[in-house]
Amino acid sequence: MNVPKPLNIWSSQEILEHLSPIKAAGKSIVFTNGVFDILHAGHVHYLEKTAELADFFIVGINSDQSVYRLNKSPARPLQSQDSRAAVMAALRCVDAVVIFDQDTPKELIECITPNVLVKGGDYQISEIVGADWVTQHGGSVCTIEFLPGYSTTNIERKIIDTFRS
Repeated sequence: MNVPKPLNIWSSQEILEHLSPIKAAGKSIVFTNGVFDILHAGHVHYLEKTAELADFFIVGINSDQSVYRLNKSPARPLQSQDSRAAVMAALRCVDAVVIFDQDTPKELIECITPNVLVKGGDYQISEIVGADWVTQHGGSVCTIEFLPGYSTTNIERKIIDTFRS
């Protein structure tokens, strides 16, 4: 089943066209990325806090093949990349979504060159892919603490345990 593509899901080529007028208007761009397989309150908290850091918020979504290579779990991704992107694009705090197929978002970050690069609080700044590129181009890199008690892995375990009993 094909998921209809919202207008704010762009390819890595389209993103450049769309960002030109945004950058020309002096707007700041924030970028984060992830799998976002089962969207939960922890994700929403993280995304809303990230969106507050700039004028225009872009989320990079790992493609299905990229998720397989991450070895998150044998069952992941649970939703297709198109489904995950459509859900993400529907959030009012997200301005644009780009699906990337590489193992990391390094190429996409270098293409976008955001003013602010954000990852979750489980990362050290020195571990964040693209951090050097962003800071070398005058941007900043930060982490946002997770909302305690929320985890896609824990939700996945709960679902599996429910079906086992």
